Amino acid sequence: MKTIKFAAAAAAAVTLCSSAQAEADLGQLFLKEQTTLQAIPEARYARFFKFNGKNGRAKGENVEFANSWLDSRPKATGDAQFQCLAQALYFEARGETVKGQFAVAEVIMNRVDSKQFPNSACAVVHQGTGRKYECQFTYTCDGHKEVIAEKRAYERVAKVARVVLDGTSTDLTEGATYYHTTAVRPRWSRSFTETARIGVHKFYRDDRYRTASN
Repeated sequence: MKTIKFAAAAAAAVTLCSSAQAEADLGQLFLKEQTTLQAIPEARYARFFKFNGKNGRAKGENVEFANSWLDSRPKATGDAQFQCLAQALYFEARGETVKGQFAVAEVIMNRVDSKQFPNSACAVVHQGTGRKYECQFTYTCDGHKEVIAEKRAYERVAKVARVVLDGTSTDLTEGATYYHTTAVRPRWSRSFTETARIGVHKFYRDDRYRTASN
């Protein structure tokens, strides 16, 4: 009888230990998953939870390509990724139409989604920065100080950045990851597929690399 009781007690102890270990393992798993989610760039996180099941694109509000629409929106704020995208739009496209600004933002975020480029807006924008005229976005390596002098223009492009980072897809460039102004014709453009011409920019896709926008 004592032997049976001892065996039962031992079995109960093993069960409790196994349960405690399982709970500890589960806790570690949740912690790991939380850490992983926190490491996901804001833009990718937003698009992951707002995707359209038909084509994988992010859902979002209807965009009006007009300054009046931007002016009606609240002031845009955000983290470092937001600031990098907003600054890139200011220095690269503040003189463009609103549609052109969204197109440039689309290219940057297409690069974030592409295996060919870094996986965050800041890393994409500053790729090559530090080597004069060898960066991806000239304003980051032309030797000139980056000064935002046109406050209203910055407020508007910041709203464009916010809309894009919040998951809205405008589908303007058919997955383009390159662009240049119509005033030049860089040699690299001959190697890629031209997808759109918006305002003073032409847009290109490298068909060797596909993104969700292709």
